[in-house]
Amino acid sequence: MADIMNNLSDRLLFGIPKKGRLHEHSLALLNGADINFYRHNRLDIALVQNLPIALVFLPAADIAKYVADGNVDLGITGQDMILESQVDDRVVHLLELGFGKCKLQVQVPIKSTIQKVEDLVGKRIVTSYEVLANDYFEKLDKKHLNENQRKEGEKTKIEFVSGSVEAACALGLADGIVDLVESGETMRAAGLHAIATINSTQAILFRNKNPSNPSLVSKITSRIKGVIAAQKYVLLSYNIHRNTVSEATKITPGRQAPTISPLENNDWVEVQSMVCKDDVAEIMDKLEEIGAKDILVFKIDNCRV
Repeated sequence: MADIMNNLSDRLLFGIPKKGRLHEHSLALLNGADINFYRHNRLDIALVQNLPIALVFLPAADIAKYVADGNVDLGITGQDMILESQVDDRVVHLLELGFGKCKLQVQVPIKSTIQKVEDLVGKRIVTSYEVLANDYFEKLDKKHLNENQRKEGEKTKIEFVSGSVEAACALGLADGIVDLVESGETMRAAGLHAIATINSTQAILFRNKNPSNPSLVSKITSRIKGVIAAQKYVLLSYNIHRNTVSEATKITPGRQAPTISPLENNDWVEVQSMVCKDDVAEIMDKLEEIGAKDILVFKIDNCRV
């Protein structure tokens, strides 16, 4: 441990979620970006072997504040954590990472008489997201105070609990909850349904305003951006008659432009283009319809775009 601590002074500090799904996705991202490290058992700091970086494994909820305060240079956490920590104006968003996608929603019992979020004004809300819930219901409180001449004291009560909150309504602790929802299955199992969405969130890469090594931050950002692009795209290669090239390249325009190479048969060319992985089957169908041959799909492990 002493050796690791002595080697931190010249290293960029990178905050990584220490557990859960954000942790697993973050490790996969680091692996794809060729950020190689070995983490000793029970240690929350790991030295990267091929770059002057130290990974600091922290609770996802704490990373936003560590980055904003300059304790670490950059980090990965959910957008909701940054907003809840009230540091959004003190950090710089670099990349949306495409995982950890959730919605912060207001949920009430399915059998409740409460049908819309305005019905919760003046009632009890339980949440782990006290700041965001307070902001949201303060606006509703003011709106209804003005519209209905309600008394100043009739304010929605926000109570903080850590961890799981879906049992709060069943236990009589609250009339509704505010919590992150991914698929909604857990909430439905608890007899709850959403009546409003406060915001949508996903994992992001972000840095503090004055990182210790800006050029290294740029390099990491570029690598991770390449990994994300590689996850979204495949390389499509096909042969097409010269007379049909214009029509074909409308189907596969590529990110910048397709690569067109001559073949020994002068009437035909080879076309290579990056296409969205989700659309590749339909694109292949369209190419086949206009006479394309030898249509091949190649996986992209990494790239720069």
